[in-house]
Amino acid sequence: MHTELRPIFLYALFSGFFISAPASHANEVRNTQPYMFGIVPQQSATRLAKIWVPLLERISQKTGVPLEFATAKDIPTFEACLAKGAYDFSYMNPYHYTTFHKLSGYQAFARQADKKLRGLIVVKKDSPYQSLQDLNNTAIAYPSPAAFGASVIPRAEMKKLNMTIKPSYVKSHDSVYRSVVAGLFPAGGGVLRTYGNIPDGLREQLRILYKTNAYTPHAFAAHPRIDQKHIDTIMQAMLVLSKENSNLLKPLGMQGFETAKNADWDDVRSLNLSDGHTKIIKDDRITCHSG
Repeated sequence: MHTELRPIFLYALFSGFFISAPASHANEVRNTQPYMFGIVPQQSATRLAKIWVPLLERISQKTGVPLEFATAKDIPTFEACLAKGAYDFSYMNPYHYTTFHKLSGYQAFARQADKKLRGLIVVKKDSPYQSLQDLNNTAIAYPSPAAFGASVIPRAEMKKLNMTIKPSYVKSHDSVYRSVVAGLFPAGGGVLRTYGNIPDGLREQLRILYKTNAYTPHAFAAHPRIDQKHIDTIMQAMLVLSKENSNLLKPLGMQGFETAKNADWDDVRSLNLSDGHTKIIKDDRITCHSG
């Protein structure tokens, strides 16, 4: 019997009242279902909805292209839904992008401006560990095998140092940070953006032990079924919002957006990561639905 894992979808359905939609886009507005915008579940679904819905709502208002916020219950389920092309648009990590560009045809159109992605290894503030090598032969918490900044890069760099670690996957960045604070693991993997977004009281109990090398950050990508005119319209709205509304971007830990092309992620491809290393999920038995 096939196992069915149901992703959690949270929706912000935007009405037909697009106060900022230019008249030239009047014929571009979809008259059917809004586009589903899938966000990688680095944090809890509630937290993601709080910080992403205002931005997607504003883009919808400016363009007349209705968008729905969506996420999944965990990163493996999110990966399976990308493999099936379940999301019309998506914000996905760099390795996800290189994988699902090839597998599902997702095409990057934007990324965070003036930013490189670095992974982190965090420990409790009073931890005795002072260097990455001090963690040799320990158990380390990661969000998932294919979480690029928080898991893939740190594990690859530890391997180069001939370190032996026991990875434990706890489903989200928030779970990593909380697990380390609770003393369940001596250390855990994360990224600067999510580390900066956790509550102050939690972050004050942690210390960054190590930062990885830097790579091209997460991709905003569209499925090939999406009309290029809609992609261009959304991209232009994101560029405008980068200049006029920092209040929408600050909760995301971003200062702006810039256009992107597929080749921007060649630094990730150069790592020659295998599915065996990342354990990325492509299980077509997982059901992605909107109900």
